[in-house]
Amino acid sequence: MMPDEPKYAVRTVGITKRFPGVVANRSIDFDVLPGEIHGLLGENGAGKTTLSSILSGYYRPDEGEIYVRDKLVRINSPKDALKLGIGMVYQHFSLVPRFKVVENVLLGLDVAGQQKRDLKTLAKQISQRASELGFSIDPWAEVSELSVGEQQRVEVLKVLFRGASIIILDEPTSVLAPVEVEGLFRTINSLATQGRSIIFITHKLVEALELCDRMTVLRSGIKVGTLSRTGLTSTREVVQMMFGGEIEPTTRRGTTRVGDEVLRAEDIAVKNDLGQEVLKDVSLTLHKGEILGLAGVEGNGQKELAEALAAIRPLEAGRILIGGKVSGPNPEDQYDLGVAYITDDRVGEGLVGDLSVAENFVLKSFRRPPHRKGLIVDWREVEKETDQLIREYGIVARGPKGVARTLSGGNLQKLLVARELSGKPIVLIANQPTHGLDARTTEYIHQKLVEQASEGTAVVLISNDLDEVFSLSDTIAVIYGGQIIGLLPREQTSKEQVAHLMVGLREDSGGTQTATKTSGDVELAQPKT
Repeated sequence: MMPDEPKYAVRTVGITKRFPGVVANRSIDFDVLPGEIHGLLGENGAGKTTLSSILSGYYRPDEGEIYVRDKLVRINSPKDALKLGIGMVYQHFSLVPRFKVVENVLLGLDVAGQQKRDLKTLAKQISQRASELGFSIDPWAEVSELSVGEQQRVEVLKVLFRGASIIILDEPTSVLAPVEVEGLFRTINSLATQGRSIIFITHKLVEALELCDRMTVLRSGIKVGTLSRTGLTSTREVVQMMFGGEIEPTTRRGTTRVGDEVLRAEDIAVKNDLGQEVLKDVSLTLHKGEILGLAGVEGNGQKELAEALAAIRPLEAGRILIGGKVSGPNPEDQYDLGVAYITDDRVGEGLVGDLSVAENFVLKSFRRPPHRKGLIVDWREVEKETDQLIREYGIVARGPKGVARTLSGGNLQKLLVARELSGKPIVLIANQPTHGLDARTTEYIHQKLVEQASEGTAVVLISNDLDEVFSLSDTIAVIYGGQIIGLLPREQTSKEQVAHLMVGLREDSGGTQTATKTSGDVELAQPKT
């Protein structure tokens, strides 16, 4: 290090942040070196996002000091943080849905001292930077038409275009396919080589061990310790620091007997809001007690298929039958047929942050007994049931009347799952049900899905995590280009085979990989024998 170079890119001393009824951060000392990739680990509610939000100016600490490049600073707003070179990519996005990608990137460039550019020039630069990150994106696409994964990439681009030298990434790989994760990791390493400092928030210990130079673990708002990757002797040490003990073995779906058919999709076609056909000739069947895992790279029609099955998005062709009855024309009718839907966007679609926990719990059922008596909602009954679910699911909340937006991401997800399963559905559509969750909460959700299937519910599990798909599914369907190109029994296939199909490759009888065509009739891949 040169004499005039700072020792630390950013450092906190004694940071404390209180919210009503909880201390989110308690006297935290934390530091990141120039050019370092520093992992910030801990279970949901450990205080990681709160600490990062303080560094990025969204919260002000109640106590403590912040140093940027060894100088004491006051960060009162995100604008202050950007001027200091600190940018954060949140797990829940801050994009303007009706603006184009290029317009979202343009917004606020001058706040961080960056020169504003005309849209055509900026669009070209966005395409170039996306290519460097290992993905492609249309700079002229409207953000509301993008998948969750694509929106997250736009957030990454926004921070990079603001010239941030200290970049905070909150669960950046949660919705990325393995090949996309590799590209992102290459970019992060390149940024660190150039002298930028990265704070990498993740629940995936394997990622932290692969990417990070050091790792700081938080638990219940307190710093447990900081470890160097080179000095780490075993992952067990990190797990014990994160959770205070061992985690139970991962839930795995055993051999099951499925019952009668409860869901049938026949040659369905679906368009997006731009009128583009994103699903074509998709046919699926699902039986009582079966878990069908849908694997695919983000943006190949998974979101639209989930919405079609939940009657949120209309069909252009084909039909869907639930228990032998034609699918309802809207989500309420579909709910009456016994279909529950866990959306991949718990904040934007699944829950209402300004409502209470109890109000969110009853959002779908307030028109029906026992939650409704006569013309009014029986709030005493609703709050009683909500309190039971809070205890059953281990939701950390200030009771049924607590405001939902004060819950951590993991507890919001538990609330969403609890609501959808409480209606005892015959079909459950679960789209990325463990997105952004820590290992303990992920395991809990897995157990609930398996329990639900064992009670007879048919489950469609849509996930970018192949380990999750293989652990829980009876049958694996692979979607590519808006079509089902593989339908395979889990016990007779491999992750490698599914991964090839996810990017449009299949092996012929001679073992040669060939590109999959997605027009015309779909030939289902057969399991290897």
